[in-house]
Amino acid sequence: MTRTSVGHFVSEEARAKFLAAYDRAMELWPSPRRELDVETAYGTVHVHHYGPQTGEPIVLLHGHAGHASNWYPQIAALGENHPVYAIDTLDDPGRSVQRAVATGSEENAAWLSEVFAGLGLERIHLVGLSYGGWLTLNQAIHAPERLASIAPLDPGGIEKVPARFYAHMIGGLFGMLAPRPLRPALGRLLANPALSSPPEMIAPLMLGMRTYKPNARPAARPFTDEELGSITLPTLVLLGSRSALVRPRQALKRVTALIPGVQAEIVHRAGHGLNLERPDLVNERLLRFVASRRQEARS
Repeated sequence: MTRTSVGHFVSEEARAKFLAAYDRAMELWPSPRRELDVETAYGTVHVHHYGPQTGEPIVLLHGHAGHASNWYPQIAALGENHPVYAIDTLDDPGRSVQRAVATGSEENAAWLSEVFAGLGLERIHLVGLSYGGWLTLNQAIHAPERLASIAPLDPGGIEKVPARFYAHMIGGLFGMLAPRPLRPALGRLLANPALSSPPEMIAPLMLGMRTYKPNARPAARPFTDEELGSITLPTLVLLGSRSALVRPRQALKRVTALIPGVQAEIVHRAGHGLNLERPDLVNERLLRFVASRRQEARS
């Protein structure tokens, strides 16, 4: 599909209502945090920063239709000793403003590279969930120069997106419309942690689904064996045992066979949103992985 129009809200009133909910959701983050805008050839990219100003940065890329607040369980832990940057990706509802469509893998790597350069970041530990995981793998394949490591979490790009994933998304949407007392049980049934998340986080997700018109971004394409095999960066892959996006055992087998030296693990009792379902485990795995990379770099 040829994509020509950029993602946009249906009206300025809808955008203002979304951004008010977005700002309330960002209050889930610890304080203080900074907000930054980086100009790229594809639009203005909004970034949130928490933690120290110096040190090896951890950069976070959210999933499809999400935004930076979705990382709230990670921020304090990751930001204790590292500068943490969470990007509102282009193509999704948020504070970033898209002006040109990134039509392929190289273009997506290009706009992210511009963001990293605009922030002055080097030796980045890049972490991405779902579509953000696809962007993370894509960056390691096409523009790894500023990266120290990657950690895709239940990422796109390992397998073709299955029909059950779209059914899972629809089920989650209807679950969000259910009475609030029923949502935690539905969330456990559907392996959808968003249903038991704070209402502040759910509100902008719902508004975005209703009032944001994306640019018909295609599903995350599977990377070829050659592409995955070309990744030379230290890589940590975490997969949800109840993932709706991947078949965890098959995905584990593929990444361990193709990505040199990868550390890969299936996170039990977790679905696609494993950073929300098992935040303590995910935080521990990420910090241990980053620390090991720093130790190796010094030796």
